[in-house]
Amino acid sequence: QVQLVESGGGLVQAGGSLRLSCVASGSDSSINDAAWYRQAPGKQRESVAIIYRSGGTNYADSVKGRFTISRDNARNTVYLQMNSLKPEDTAVYYCNLGLRARNGFINNFWGRGTQVTVSS
Repeated sequence: QVQLVESGGGLVQAGGSLRLSCVASGSDSSINDAAWYRQAPGKQRESVAIIYRSGGTNYADSVKGRFTISRDNARNTVYLQMNSLKPEDTAVYYCNLGLRARNGFINNFWGRGTQVTVSS
């Protein structure tokens, strides 16, 4: 059974930093593309950062220069380093991983979300 285990969320003051981690466990697979999403109360879930299998990345304009997405393929882990946090970054953050099984099949999995709260 595949499970995405997220960690690193919490409460920080504006200007602080957090590092989110998402580990794929329970299967012998590798990460294809990966992304972090977030959803604030009353708002649509939005893509924050994407990292492709090639290593290329894409960021939402609102987080460019502050957030960095990275991956450790050997550990089946994706990270989101968040610096210079603002109150408007407050949201539940979700990881989304495309996992490639040995048979070549790719399926997307969602984490259960981790709360990030930034106070003023």
